[in-house]
Amino acid sequence: MSLSRRHLPPLSWLTAFEAVARLGSVTDAAHELDLTQSAVSRQIAKLEALTGRVLFERDRKRLRVTARGAAYAAEVRGALAQIQTATIALQTNPDGGALNLACLPSLGTHWLAPRLPGFLRQHPGISVNMSTRLAPFDFAEQNFHAAILHGQGGWPGVEVLKLWDEHMIAVATPDLLAQNEMAHLPRLQIETRPDAWPSWFETQSLPAPGRPAMVVDQFGTMLRAAQAGLGVALVPDYLARPEALPDGLQIAKDTQPVAVGAYYLLWPEARADYPALVAFRDWLTEASAERFTL
Repeated sequence: MSLSRRHLPPLSWLTAFEAVARLGSVTDAAHELDLTQSAVSRQIAKLEALTGRVLFERDRKRLRVTARGAAYAAEVRGALAQIQTATIALQTNPDGGALNLACLPSLGTHWLAPRLPGFLRQHPGISVNMSTRLAPFDFAEQNFHAAILHGQGGWPGVEVLKLWDEHMIAVATPDLLAQNEMAHLPRLQIETRPDAWPSWFETQSLPAPGRPAMVVDQFGTMLRAAQAGLGVALVPDYLARPEALPDGLQIAKDTQPVAVGAYYLLWPEARADYPALVAFRDWLTEASAERFTL
């Protein structure tokens, strides 16, 4: 895509504008940018002339960013962060690049991390920086190239690749399961899957219990609670595999998994062609084709 210089302000104007919008002071912005106050003021004036919009309200010696200016500043700040990240990646890793990835905690620990060495062997020039996120977020406000999240699809403003459907499996201590009346056993529920237990009981053709489940926010906490005998946990199939299931827990016999949503790779449309992301997306497509066997 070609860029028209008509709508592309010089970087110096944008950095001056972002600094003043963030700091609320031409003096502070000039000090941060190592410029004179008059130079910063001129660059903002040129940007306002180019856009045809008043970006600041003048209040004595300070500037107060307008509503339109604040929205524009957020977009500019994100763009500057992308330029900075790309420059650092080029300086430190000219043959590959960095992939900043957001991932669900348990999925990253138990499924993705053990497989990442295979990706890095195929792409030695790429470095992966991984952070945990539990819920969707605005890519414009976060410095991520992609994210692996759970949901039903339908996220606006991003492109998605469905990885696999999530199948939840009931696990508990042998002592608890020996009671053999699932409808009367205490249960543990992840807060992001409120419909998991009702769906599970429907799949087993059992009446839903009346007592509420204990709610936790992460699968790691749920598994520790299950180890302590606090209840039956519904966990994704990758956590019910022998190498991942904690000691003292076992799968409830004669029960069926229940499908609850799916895992997706998400990325902003503007970064769809980023080489490190393209390589990771292609590799993940093959890796996610693996079927879990218990």
